[in-house]
Amino acid sequence: MAKKIGLLILIVFLSIILASIYGFLHNQISYSISTEYFTKFKFEQFGIIKFSIDFPRYCAGIVGVASTWWFGLLIGLIIGIVGFLLPTTKMMWKSAFGAIIRTFIIAIGFGIIGILVGKFIISNLNTTWNIPADLTNQKSFLTAGTMHNFSYLGGIIGLIYGIIYQLKIKKANAQHRV
Repeated sequence: MAKKIGLLILIVFLSIILASIYGFLHNQISYSISTEYFTKFKFEQFGIIKFSIDFPRYCAGIVGVASTWWFGLLIGLIIGIVGFLLPTTKMMWKSAFGAIIRTFIIAIGFGIIGILVGKFIISNLNTTWNIPADLTNQKSFLTAGTMHNFSYLGGIIGLIYGIIYQLKIKKANAQHRV
């Protein structure tokens, strides 16, 4: 049991690191899509307007880390706890690592879909949403925002898929032992 608890801690740590890297890189892409999404929304939301003037890309990355580390914690905890259902630490690690990787791949895929949906659908809607009035490029702002929302959706769907993946490994192991 002590080995599984140690492995749970490792899984959580790995998930937080991967989520933070994902958030940093994700925001580099979304910053390229819309600087205004950060300069007129995210930097203010995170209270780093003054610092962001000199280091906007770095600050976009920091906002990405701050926006995703906790999601990595959640993913790691849930996937790690589900891993306790497997009979050995080797199987727990295999299933948890596979689930984490699948979760992040799905989140990346949904982020890409979010760019497309944002660019070709959301940004073309005649909206009355609460967005900054002084935008020079509202379509890009909405595209970046849609990418962010879809990435979270992808993380949730990826987590569900990761859990199913782990349960399939457990079931296959149980059938193999019979």
